[in-house]
Amino acid sequence: MGSKALIVIDMQHISFTPRTVRFDTVGVIARINALSHYFRKAGNPVLFIQHDGTKEGACLPCTEEWKLLPELDIAPADQIVPKTANDAFYRSDLMPILSERGVKELVITGCATDFCVDATVQSALVHDYAVTVVQDGHTTADRPHGRAEQLIAHYNWVWQNMIPTQGCIRVLPASEILTTELTAKP
Repeated sequence: MGSKALIVIDMQHISFTPRTVRFDTVGVIARINALSHYFRKAGNPVLFIQHDGTKEGACLPCTEEWKLLPELDIAPADQIVPKTANDAFYRSDLMPILSERGVKELVITGCATDFCVDATVQSALVHDYAVTVVQDGHTTADRPHGRAEQLIAHYNWVWQNMIPTQGCIRVLPASEILTTELTAKP
């Protein structure tokens, strides 16, 4: 049982197509894989959040677009948690799973910075988790009002300057997290 969990949001085929080019995809995947390995070695859970777009009529379960990226290192002990909204906590099994495992701190990565990652970060804070966002472990696409790299920098700044409810929030590069002790606590 670990008191920390790595959360990997929506790293699915639908979000990584030639039409939806994401910033630094290869680097983000490499950092997620390194963090996943590190968390497992420390006895902390790794949870992959997988969007189910049934209500939107896209990203339907068991379709190619719904599948997680094959470049991700997913271990048999990792848990896949379906979600149906931007917020990974909304009407999902995420909170019961975290509670059952005694998780108090979340390290958050994934796609898309300005939608699902942000919604989940804010919800985690409302649910009083300590949150660490991996500064270089989330991605998005260019939007009409800004380039992906600018949006990522903007959200990193927003999260660094938020006032959390009970928990705390930090934004750290993967390299710094990988040099921090992540031992599981009973």
